[in-house]
Amino acid sequence: MTTVIGLDAGTTGVTGVLFDRELRPLARSYREFDQLFPRPGWVEHEARTILAAVDAVLGEVLSHPQANACSGIGITNQRETIFALERSTGRAFRPGIVWQDRRTAERCAQLRATDWAARIRARTGLVLDPYFSATKIEWMLRNDVDLERRSKRGEVLFGTVDTLIVDHLTRQSVRATDPTNASRTLLFDIESKAWDAELCALFGIETSWLPEVRPSAGSFGRTTPERTAGRSLPILAVAGDQQAALFGQGGCEKGAFKATYGTGSFLLLHTGEVRKDSRTGWLTTLAVGSAGEPAFALEGSVFICGAVVQWLRDQMGFFERSSEIEALASSVVDTGGVTFVPAFAGLGAPHWDPDARGAILGLTRGTSRAHIARAALESIAFQNAELVDLLRGETGLPIDELVADGGAAGNDFLMQIQADLAGLRVKRAQYLEATARGAAALAGLASGLWKDARAAGALQEGWNTFQPRLDPRERNRKLESWKAAVDRVRTR
Repeated sequence: MTTVIGLDAGTTGVTGVLFDRELRPLARSYREFDQLFPRPGWVEHEARTILAAVDAVLGEVLSHPQANACSGIGITNQRETIFALERSTGRAFRPGIVWQDRRTAERCAQLRATDWAARIRARTGLVLDPYFSATKIEWMLRNDVDLERRSKRGEVLFGTVDTLIVDHLTRQSVRATDPTNASRTLLFDIESKAWDAELCALFGIETSWLPEVRPSAGSFGRTTPERTAGRSLPILAVAGDQQAALFGQGGCEKGAFKATYGTGSFLLLHTGEVRKDSRTGWLTTLAVGSAGEPAFALEGSVFICGAVVQWLRDQMGFFERSSEIEALASSVVDTGGVTFVPAFAGLGAPHWDPDARGAILGLTRGTSRAHIARAALESIAFQNAELVDLLRGETGLPIDELVADGGAAGNDFLMQIQADLAGLRVKRAQYLEATARGAAALAGLASGLWKDARAAGALQEGWNTFQPRLDPRERNRKLESWKAAVDRVRTR
């Protein structure tokens, strides 16, 4: 039986899944890696810990008997996180700067006050925010004289996590990325599908310091045998995690709409061959079409989703396992007047306020852990609901159904709250790891297992559906209260 591997290098861990040709999971492995917070607002990752996790999960899934028939690997990854790599060895010069990092907020504010803001939006579809990669690279160069000198000598490659992993697995024989990841850097022209020399110059970068951009479904070289259980396997696909999740849910054509509930929450509306730009804080980005080609999408990026549950678990000690939040939150009938705005990494769409910080409002002597836990889950749903309403107003579409995936989507309580607050039907696939599934589907497409993505999408089995039950007037009241709380933490 032919099999394929989906490798998902996320923000907090790496997952490897072996799928059969019907996209049914046969084996799964997962490894967390450390999150580094050297200063307030800074978030970093060590390349070696990510790569150690990659090696471990690949070793485990390749030990499955049916992995002997593996046709190749598809890679998906956290997107805007950036590393500076030594070209000769693949070694990272310093910790990578993570997409959640806020250290370049001041630089972004400076650029927003110039005509560069509109030019960048026109070429990249993105807004000026420290979320994206370009100002991170600029910060590395400005704060490390040796790195800048070596870059000018052609000794440094700046790459996102997909490039890091491909470089590692192929032992520096392939230095490549794909359009979906490139489109998140502020350096890529999404119309011409190429690195933009003028934007690169703005941030002190040369295009030769960046990886080659290859099709999402295509050849990214072969693994070196010591990385993949003594065998050399083709790497057949690369895509950013949110685009891979859309693809994994069968969302390869215009109108597909999904939300992935991971560390953050990301809503993508596939717009097909036609670029759509937003006036209300949605981003224009690249997705993947039915044949693996670049397509357009609108994205609503919420920075904190499952991360708020991790914070309650790890920093506050509310529970030992993240799954316990569902019972705790549902043990109370409401939040007791508490509103949680989890702006730990600033506010993403639609506000794009990197200086905002989190707040828990409405605390009283009667507030319990359960009230705060419920408010935390509601905060996830509120952020998405606000974006859905903006999308309805901007497109004129009813937006009456949302396909949900990601780890936090396994929480039934959260999914019902989401249906209520967004006023739509939420469909959740039985298999939640759509990112790994999408990477595997892309690899299968490249290897000829399926003629196009529609065939892979049709293999999705089983859905749980959550219907909205909240009275529309109460929904509107709650949303207005949420917006008032967000205004309390906004800085612009």
